Formats: sequence, structure tokens, C-alpha cells
Amino acid sequence: MKNALIRKLESFEALTDQDHQALTAFVLRVRGVGARVDLVREGDVPEHVHLILDGYACRYKVLPDGQRQIMAYFVPGDFCDLNVFILDQMDHNIGTLTACQVVEISRSAIDEIMTNHPRITRALLWCALVDEAILREWLVNMGAREANERIAHFICELYMRLDAVGRVRDSSYAFPFTQTEVADTMGLSNVHVNRVLKDLRQLGLIRLKQRVLTILDLDRLKDHCKFNPNYLHLKNARWHDRRSVHWLDQSQGA
Repeated sequence: MKNALIRKLESFEALTDQDHQALTAFVLRVRGVGARVDLVREGDVPEHVHLILDGYACRYKVLPDGQRQIMAYFVPGDFCDLNVFILDQMDHNIGTLTACQVVEISRSAIDEIMTNHPRITRALLWCALVDEAILREWLVNMGAREANERIAHFICELYMRLDAVGRVRDSSYAFPFTQTEVADTMGLSNVHVNRVLKDLRQLGLIRLKQRVLTILDLDRLKDHCKFNPNYLHLKNARWHDRRSVHWLDQSQGA
């Protein structure tokens, strides 16, 4: 069974058996980490890249007054920051939100796989570009959408990202986040988050029970927040397939 990393990378690039073997070697040493544990803290000297194989983690900062802002969520198959070891010191924190299966990958291992496996390198570049696109969309979410649209958009995004790595079943996925964590993500109060989730349930768009979120009508939920998944590049990622078809058409035309 493919791990979440391979499944994610193959949504961007066709990988060979040798690529699979190299990526499998990446994840031989997996360690379990409990919920709400920092993997690396602001001010630390980063030495490893962290890969999430199971569970949820996040990138966040804490202001001097104790206020927290969550700036990114990491789902299975995500690198917390592929190029973080380039920094002299961390300028943010990376922590788990749930119990996680985590792999720590050295700089030399990243260098080796990117030197010898060009398909993996291209897929990792896609991942980095999509991470930047998600950050841009989150800025739009915070600055231009109403509270109900922000949370609905967040729910849609998680659905799409988790579905890409096989973590959605019957339109449902794990949603173990506290209202405080959602509030720290959306720039809202706990009371406001509670009200929006209640409204989405009453509209018949979602069901949230025992930390599992079910989307009852995906099309209506997308329309509710005007969700456009283009920034995730899930449909446009297989450029190599389109390129191959284009070349085949050219050769047949010749």
C-alpha cells in the first residue's frame, strides 16, 4: 500500500519503481508524536525536514501577548517545510495538532534524492509551489471573506487535500480540531466559530459528530463560499501526461 507521501507526489509526477524505493527508504524511521507537541520552535536551529505520514500538524506564531496565529495545516504526505534547514534559525513554530506519525529527514537525504531522482525533484517543486498558493489563498480568506465563508472554504480545502491522499471516506474526514484552533486559524473568536459551524449544520451543508466532519452537499458548500480549487492544482498537475499526449499528436500528424 502506498504511503501518503508517494500518493501525493504521484498526483504531480509519474514516478518509477526506483523512485518508489527511494521514497520508501525515506520513511523507514517513523516516530509517534503526541498531540500538541512542538516539532521545532521559533529560535531553534533547524536540522531536519519533518514529514507528516499520519495526523495533523500546523505552522504557527505566538505574539508577545500570547495570541496565536496558525498559518498552515499539514496533512498526511506533507513536508512541514522542505527547505527549512537552509535557515539559520526558525522564525516560526511547527507543532502537532493531533497524534502524528512523523519522519525526520536529514539535509543529506534530501540532497541525495533530489540529485538522483529528477521526477521526485519535479514533484517536490510542485509541492512547494502549491504550498505558496495555499498561503496566498489563506491571505485572501483572512482579508476578503466573511466569517462563514472563511470556515466553509477551510472545510472545502481540507476535503480536497485529504481526498488527494486517500483520507476521505463517504464524504467524511477526521476533524479533531478544537474551536480555539479553528479560531486561531481564521482570526475569529471561539463564539464566532461555534456560531458559524452551527449555521453550516442548520443549512444542511455539513455534519460534525465525534470529531468526524461529513460534507452533506459538496456543490452547495463550494457555492456557499465560492470555493475554486484551482490554487491546489489538482486537475492541472499532470502536465507530463498532457505533454506526452501533445507530442503523440504531433508525431501522428507528421
